[in-house]
Amino acid sequence: MERLTKAEEPIMKIIWEKGDVFVKEIVEELSEETPYNTVSSLVRILEGKNMVGHRAFGRTHQYFALIKRGEYRKHMLKNIIADYFDGSYKGLLSHILSDEEVSAEEANELKALINKEL
Repeated sequence: MERLTKAEEPIMKIIWEKGDVFVKEIVEELSEETPYNTVSSLVRILEGKNMVGHRAFGRTHQYFALIKRGEYRKHMLKNIIADYFDGSYKGLLSHILSDEEVSAEEANELKALINKEL
């Protein structure tokens, strides 16, 4: 599974959130002024990556996700752990807990989650 580009991410998020969508609906959801043709091209690229499929309705297509958001998230997290933490979940968690941006409350919630799951 390929990583989504910065241009593809917001489009894929819309498809995950809305389910079956037409390009016009994706364009309407995007906060910035992204041209219809650009969105259409990006959706076709996502289709080529086997992330998105479509149903034809005459000359228009309705698109849907082939990969669930959770599957993509899990795959990308595994890659991040392998690439940046030598495959160690402990290394990832240690990094998260030592991050100054993580509040003490969030750190305690993470610890509680770990204890609950064990």
